Amino acid sequence: MRCPQCGFDAAAGAAFCARCGARIFTPKPEDRREYALTRILPSWWHFAGPIAFAAIILILALGAAVAPKGDARIGVVGLALAGLLIARVSLLRRNTSWSLTSDRVIERHGFIATRRREMELADVRSIEVERSAMQRMLGLGDVKVASAASGDFMIKMFDIPDPERMAEILRKARLKRLA
Repeated sequence: MRCPQCGFDAAAGAAFCARCGARIFTPKPEDRREYALTRILPSWWHFAGPIAFAAIILILALGAAVAPKGDARIGVVGLALAGLLIARVSLLRRNTSWSLTSDRVIERHGFIATRRREMELADVRSIEVERSAMQRMLGLGDVKVASAASGDFMIKMFDIPDPERMAEILRKARLKRLA
């Protein structure tokens, strides 16, 4: 067995190199532990429409509340509605996530009713990065991970920051898993 550090031919079954002391022993597959690499949430820009709608409602509610002949109740209802919209967007963002571990890609959706999909890194067939013109301006993009196990099984990470870096992390984790 060769030492990965210095290239010395060590005795068969040796755990350490006799020349440099580097560890030669590689753990058995069952000894490997899965560890988290990263967790990704969709960008706030993905929810720009509902946030802009809440801002418009907020401005109109404040205008109705402070107008000379305005009704304060309309302002309070508008403020409550805008607050509920922002809270909904925040919950949607927090309850949509993708996790990359040393062994799997995990997609989670939902708050009350949840959905979880997993794909083993060994089953990854392709990794695609798509970026529209607007996404490129904002530094966002979509990453699609297709499975070799099934032709229609795909995990799509939408509007994530720095999708090229995410695709590279995924590719390196896949290669490390296959090694």
